[in-house]
Parts: sequence; C-alpha cells; structure tokens
Amino acid sequence: MMKAPLSPKIHGYGDYLIVALFALAPTLFGFSGPPAVLCYILALMQLGMSLLTAYPLGVARLLPFPVHGTIEAVISIVLLAAPFLFGFSEVVAACDFFIVSAIGLFLVWLGTDYKAAERPMRGDMGMRRHVQV
Repeated sequence: MMKAPLSPKIHGYGDYLIVALFALAPTLFGFSGPPAVLCYILALMQLGMSLLTAYPLGVARLLPFPVHGTIEAVISIVLLAAPFLFGFSEVVAACDFFIVSAIGLFLVWLGTDYKAAERPMRGDMGMRRHVQV
C-alpha cells in the first residue's frame, strides 16, 4: 500500500493557508453577498477545527485527526454543491472559487495520511503518543 504524501504537519500548514484563502477570497476574487458570508464562515470553521485537531499544528488537540479528515471530505462535497444550494451559481467568480476549492480539498483529503498522527514519531523510542479525547 502506497503511503499518502501529505503528513499531518504539512496538512496542518495547508489548513491554516486555507483559513487565509477563504477569509481573503471575496476581496481577491471580487464577490460579495452570500458567497462572501459563506467564505467567512468556512474560514472560521476551518480555523476552529485546525486549532482543535490532534496533529502537530493543533493547539487544544481534542479532535482526532481521522475525524478532521472525515469533516473535510464532507466539506468538499458541500463546497461543490454550495453555488447551487445557496443560489450563487451565476456569480462566476464565486462559483468557480467554490468548485476549485472543492476539488482541491478533495485532493488534499485523498493525499493525506490521517492515521499518521496516531503513530509514534521518530525519536519516540517506540513509545506511542496518546492523545486523550
């Protein structure tokens, strides 16, 4: 079985980059209204989830990384459907942003090793790191 190329640490950096991208997208791509509000909500949700995830860049480490992955898989589907569900499919910049974001998030989900955060890290002398939930 091939190992997923994205480690929890690399995934974490990407998560915080996504927070910034969603927060800035309405300004960068020139859309407002419901798609902008949805971007701000998604940025806050991603920030909260990242801070709470049990991975190298998490702060509280309450949310298991595999659960984080499941949430991201669901969000990728929501992102794909959002322009149609929330009535902004004719706002080209917003529709394109959400569709490209959905595809990108899905590819990140496919490429991330969500079990790696549960394995011992190099230098642990074989001892597992346990995260209490």
